[in-house]
Amino acid sequence: MYHNYIYQPILNSLLWLYQITGHNLGFAIILLTLVVRGILIPFTLPQLKSAKKMAQLKPELDSLKKKHGHDAKLFQQKQLEFYKTHNVNPAAGCLPFIAQFVVLIALYQVFMATLNGNGMGDINSAFFLWDLKSKDTTYILPVLAGILQFVMSLTILPAVENEPEKRPGTKEQKEDVAEMATTMQQQMVFMMPIMTIIFSIQFPSGLALYWVITTAFSLVQQLLVSGPGALLTYAYKFKILKKGK
Repeated sequence: MYHNYIYQPILNSLLWLYQITGHNLGFAIILLTLVVRGILIPFTLPQLKSAKKMAQLKPELDSLKKKHGHDAKLFQQKQLEFYKTHNVNPAAGCLPFIAQFVVLIALYQVFMATLNGNGMGDINSAFFLWDLKSKDTTYILPVLAGILQFVMSLTILPAVENEPEKRPGTKEQKEDVAEMATTMQQQMVFMMPIMTIIFSIQFPSGLALYWVITTAFSLVQQLLVSGPGALLTYAYKFKILKKGK
C-alpha cells in the first residue's frame, strides 16, 4: 500500500515535472517539494494552530499545576476539565503529524533513489553550481539549510522579553518562563541547525536543495499561522533590528 499509493505517485510526479521543466532536476525537486507541502497544508495547519493555542494557555496550565500538582489524580482531572473548557485536544496534532511524516519520508526516499540513478534512468543532474547527485562542495546549500532551520527554531520559541522589568508576573513565574525558553533554546535553536548542516553535507546536494525549500516553506507557514515567536526578540538582542523607543 505504501509503495503503490504514496511512493510510486511521488516518483511518477517527479518524473513528469522533470520532463516538463526541460529535464531540469533542480526545478523538478523544487516544484515537487512545494506541491507536496501544499497538499499537506490541511494536515499541518491544525497541528500549528493547536501548538499555538497550547502555548497561549501554558501560563494558566502552569498555575493549575502549581495549585493541584501535589495531587496527581486531581491535577489530571482538573487538566482534562481545563482542556474541555478551552476546547483543546492535546493529541489533535498527532495524526496530522504522522500523515505528513509518512509522506515526507516517501519524498526523501524518492529523491534518494532518483539521485542514485534508480527510478528515472539517466538524468541530467546539473543545476546552477551543483551536480545534484554529488555532495555540495561549495557548502552553500547546507549552510543555507542550517540558517533557515535556525530562523525556524526561533519562530517556534515563545516570544519572551529579555528584560525582567518588562515581563509581568511573579519572580517565580519569570524564572519558570526563562528556564523553559533557555532549555528549548539549547535543544532546538542551536542543535537542529548544526545537525541539518552536518546531514546536508553528507548527502547529495539534491537533498540539500530539498531541505532548503521544505524548511523555507515551513518557515513561511509558521510565520503566517503563529507569528515570529522569539525571532524578533533575538533580532533585537543581536542588534539585527533597532528597537523602537
